[in-house]
Amino acid sequence: MERELAEGFDIAHLTRDFLDDPFPTYHALRRHAPVKTMADGSVFLTRYADVTEVYHDAARYSSDKTVDFRPAMGETPLYEHHTTSLVFNDAPYHTRVRKRLMPAFTPRALRALQPRVEAVVNDMLDDIAERGSCDLIRDLASALPVELIGDMLGIPRPERAPLRGWSLAILSGLEPRPSPDQVARGSDAVDEFKDYLRSLVARRVRDAGDDDAEVLSKLIGPDADGEALSELELLHNCIFLLNAGHETTTNLIGNGVEALLRFPNEMRRLREDPGLIGTAVEELLRFESSNQIGNRRLTVDATLGGANLAAGTYIHLSIGAANRDPAEFPDPDRLDVSRAPNRHLAFGAGVHACAGMSLARMEGRVAIGKLLARFSHIELAGKPQRGGRARFRGFATLPLALR
Repeated sequence: MERELAEGFDIAHLTRDFLDDPFPTYHALRRHAPVKTMADGSVFLTRYADVTEVYHDAARYSSDKTVDFRPAMGETPLYEHHTTSLVFNDAPYHTRVRKRLMPAFTPRALRALQPRVEAVVNDMLDDIAERGSCDLIRDLASALPVELIGDMLGIPRPERAPLRGWSLAILSGLEPRPSPDQVARGSDAVDEFKDYLRSLVARRVRDAGDDDAEVLSKLIGPDADGEALSELELLHNCIFLLNAGHETTTNLIGNGVEALLRFPNEMRRLREDPGLIGTAVEELLRFESSNQIGNRRLTVDATLGGANLAAGTYIHLSIGAANRDPAEFPDPDRLDVSRAPNRHLAFGAGVHACAGMSLARMEGRVAIGKLLARFSHIELAGKPQRGGRARFRGFATLPLALR
């Protein structure tokens, strides 16, 4: 049965069962087809060692998606966005843009930001406490990163309502096989976001000097070397900042709390020893990785995982499978809030490792830690609804009763 599951897997034809719980399929692939060739010639990797090798060799495994995204997206605003943001580009463009973003994520910057994170979480938990129930995704997991990225981009609070909808629509276009409707909705969201950002940038230029710490202010104008982003580069990397910062944190908090509810002994351990919150967040990132699938294109002929691959081969990196690989993680299907070491790949690795990983970790520690400290009783108040996506694993709704 397991071998048949591996042999029948094709990323172009995913079932609802897979989207709800991909891990049995990941285990089958790792055992029976760890370098699995799809019908379209692409390859799906599930072993930790193979995925790690690809991440750490940016020369042979390219992140550029100008070729790969064109068939599904065509010449659309969605294609323009995903081939302009830094995540789907190689050096030197990737290096140049990443360098401009990194000052916002230094340890010093995050220490300065933490009181703001704690204040936002406390306010949200106050609202939840008054009601005694919540949809964790709506009321905390997605609301928190939208507030913080809104602050970073200098978006006035009354203007933040469309941000989550735009982010979800744009990221849905990154599914392994996006539908025409997903491409159309993603393109509309890109156009609407770009129009809004043009207005926002114009206001920021007009009011220059109001807040030198804002990320948007850092992206506008020349850098220390006198180089400036083009208008499209500026707009699309602001969109990328929202999407990357929003999706990872939302899924970390939602997936994390739901996993703790499934493993009540681990929740109890964390309540009894709040000092475990750091290793707990790392374990939650490993156990239910926010981003389940990455992609690269092979630039030269190579041997990977014992398979000979030709230059041009498109490679799917199964982060979710690698993070449950028993060769790296003993008893990988068990949640262990004190697991160490824990070299998970939830944020990727190498030169393309997530720039905002430290911020996401801090948001997860604050949100989950304060939630458990505030409420002694947390239980499901209805059936959670998964987001129904393969690349980004999270919940659309997660109803809870708390006291």
